[in-house]
Amino acid sequence: MSREIMRAHIDTIEAGYEYLLAYAAQGLEANQQGPHLAEVRKHLEAMEIALTEIGAIVRGVARDTDGDNVAYESILAALEEDAERSRAAVNLVLNRPGISSQLVDNLNASIHIRALLTDLFLLDEAFRG
Repeated sequence: MSREIMRAHIDTIEAGYEYLLAYAAQGLEANQQGPHLAEVRKHLEAMEIALTEIGAIVRGVARDTDGDNVAYESILAALEEDAERSRAAVNLVLNRPGISSQLVDNLNASIHIRALLTDLFLLDEAFRG
């Protein structure tokens, strides 16, 4: 697997998370209509796709970088679990008819998304060394 593809998926997840932080600060109600709904859904949909694929991509990069090094197995398993749990949370928000700032704030607080980002940054740096 390509590190460029991995990096693009990391960037998508990170950019989505940063957008969601700003969205949460806007104080929007679930029933409030406007262009913000299309924009937040666009970011959530991109995140969901990246979250669906990131585990296999990172596993492939690990294999390409260091073969079947067992030192990666535990962190890869944690990353895959965090990605799946994050995807489930993103999917829940995506499937709401209205997306309030409070709902997004709770999503942002999810330990799974934060752990996933930390796992990704750790692995990305490890692959460089």
